[in-house]
Amino acid sequence: MTAPTQPPATPDLLYSRDEEDLRSAVRALLADRADAPAVIAATESDTPYDPRLWSSLAADIGAAGLLVPEKLGGQGASHREAAVVLEELGRSVAPAPYLTSSVVATETLLALGAEDGPAAALLGELASGARTAVLAVPFAAAPAGATALTSLDGTVRGVADAAAADVLLVPTAEGLYAVEASAPGVAVSPLVPLDLTRPLAAVTLTGATGTLLADAGASATAVRRGLLAGAGLLASEQLGIAEWCLTETVRHTRERHQFNRPVGSFQALKHRMAQLWLEVVSARAAARNAADALATGSPDAPLAVAVAQAYCSGVAVHAAEECVQLHGGIGMTWEHPAHLYLKRAKADSIAYGTAGSHRQAVAELAELPAP
Repeated sequence: MTAPTQPPATPDLLYSRDEEDLRSAVRALLADRADAPAVIAATESDTPYDPRLWSSLAADIGAAGLLVPEKLGGQGASHREAAVVLEELGRSVAPAPYLTSSVVATETLLALGAEDGPAAALLGELASGARTAVLAVPFAAAPAGATALTSLDGTVRGVADAAAADVLLVPTAEGLYAVEASAPGVAVSPLVPLDLTRPLAAVTLTGATGTLLADAGASATAVRRGLLAGAGLLASEQLGIAEWCLTETVRHTRERHQFNRPVGSFQALKHRMAQLWLEVVSARAAARNAADALATGSPDAPLAVAVAQAYCSGVAVHAAEECVQLHGGIGMTWEHPAHLYLKRAKADSIAYGTAGSHRQAVAELAELPAP
């Protein structure tokens, strides 16, 4: 007789006490160092990054090493905790290379499975916050659609946070290389991004040299795993964006009066905010499911990630658009932070694959017939 199959474990979508404690610490830090005036001022400078903020977040709180095992110098936590950090970063749209360095680059290195050597040493440095790294692929690259350079010669456009990176992880036809950003033959040229809180750059390699971390086969697998984790936890950042936009919009419509009544008491606006609340609640479930699937190594993680991205992407954009519109005239000004959330939401909507590409992935993974 065939042994009965065990039903899949029910995902845990609730936040643990440790996760809530982590949220409180990150939120307090961001409230002190990355409030709306500080972020707006940062986007008007040559570089939006605050080294003190990154040091406090990465090293003092230990957020940079959440995904790294303790034996390699990290916190030995999981994607669930990293998702909480990204929710808070989404709520503040703080310019910090957390998603690109502490999630995507870190997960790519972890996929190599090295316990010693250059990959393990680099993981320790990333976990401590002493250095940052980015995967040299376009920010729009989907987990299954990333391409590699033929060699350490060529240009990759649209690399997020490359200007803040100490190390570039470059996938090539020969394998995955770690290239120092300051090495000869490496040029990082800033591009003009829509989202000024997450700068993009073109990375040009001209006869550059680097350390080979893995061969071509292992490199392709590692890159896919890194981008999958990035797409899955990006949903948590999008959730944070949507939550801030909803909360701020409700607050504003309670305080703003017309005809001696709060504008939030008007039925048409109540309906719009109620609909948005339903979308945010659903986005939270999708984002938490993706984080839990990644944390537990579930075989359904690619499906959970695709579902989360297909849904959370649109919710973040809708929430940001409603925030701008329901704030009226003040929402259209540069002084109000609403535009930062709209730009971050729009930029995130094409990061690590568009919603359409993730819907296609859902259809393929769930074996649904195409229309």
